[in-house]
Amino acid sequence: MVDALCPYFGKCGGCSSQHIPYEQQLEHKKNVVARNIGVDINTIKVFSDKPYNYRNRMDFIFHPGGLGLREKGNWKKIIDIEKCVISNDKINELLSEIRQFFIDIDYFDIRKKTGTYRYAVIRTSFDHSSISFVLNADSVNIGSAVEKIKEYSKISSAENIIVTYVPKNTDVSVSGDFFVVKGKDKILEVLLNNYFEYSVQGFFQNNTKMASIMHEYVHELIKDYGLEYTKKINLLDLYAGVGTFGIINSKFFKEVIIIESDKNCINSAEINMKRNNVNNAKTILLDVSNLKKLNLSGDFFVITDPPRSGMHPKTIEELNRIKPKNIIYISCNVEQLGKDLKKLNKYQLKSVAMFDLFPQTPHIEAIVELERIKE
Repeated sequence: MVDALCPYFGKCGGCSSQHIPYEQQLEHKKNVVARNIGVDINTIKVFSDKPYNYRNRMDFIFHPGGLGLREKGNWKKIIDIEKCVISNDKINELLSEIRQFFIDIDYFDIRKKTGTYRYAVIRTSFDHSSISFVLNADSVNIGSAVEKIKEYSKISSAENIIVTYVPKNTDVSVSGDFFVVKGKDKILEVLLNNYFEYSVQGFFQNNTKMASIMHEYVHELIKDYGLEYTKKINLLDLYAGVGTFGIINSKFFKEVIIIESDKNCINSAEINMKRNNVNNAKTILLDVSNLKKLNLSGDFFVITDPPRSGMHPKTIEELNRIKPKNIIYISCNVEQLGKDLKKLNKYQLKSVAMFDLFPQTPHIEAIVELERIKE
């Protein structure tokens, strides 16, 4: 055991492993991957970086004492946080800024469903930062809250500030009902010398350095196939988000098909294709569970990066039908990954890697490389 770096450890519901030496954390996660996927632990490649100051997004909650995070085991109680040790320096700088400016405010009471200020969602990238002030859409004091946020925007070091409205009976920090106070509602990130725009409210990996390492790993896996020299195979980028995997690896393929169900992500993917001079890619707005509707045929290479729930059974069924020669499966839920692999019974594991995007927590990112079994 080691002393936790964070003074809130044990009270805050965020981190759960700061008392465990980092090497032991990695070894435990490696065992979890091996057990769920069913491979020899010694065959798993492990990638990690710094165990603190890595997060590029935090959802802080307004409460009577300022801003904080949920108490461990009691989601209705908030622990006041002056500094978060797993967040990067810019996030902590903005956290301090917001705490000093928004004093004695009309905070939202989650029990009574009254009040105005709910969340301050802070995001950072290589040279930009954004804040989304999430307000109770049903509050009678929205006008004064918006005016105060506009005042803050004049002195804030954040490039982008938006106001987001959510109904009192929901507990979410994103919404399509928002407006820009300062800057834009998009943020820019760099991965492997490619620039990616995404919504300040959208999904993007919370650990930029490890995301870059993960993308480099996938890029090298595909490079080893020598596809760049033949350009005969198409890439299916499933659950594609803003198109990171498809765009970064586009040069290896004849055509890249980026499939995503979120319209905002598709819009950003199309902008990202142009920004990175990718001319052999197209986007399709489609829930991947309906992949069968595309009537795909020919030779495909697949990259799939589904949510924690894993791939939809109909998606797996369609992949088993079209029989891509290779599948690279990126997973943030290795238990579900193990279940999905059993359904992809026409494939064998070629390699397994683990990426610690979430130090001090039990969360794991894994990548498996699958090869179709010769019939």
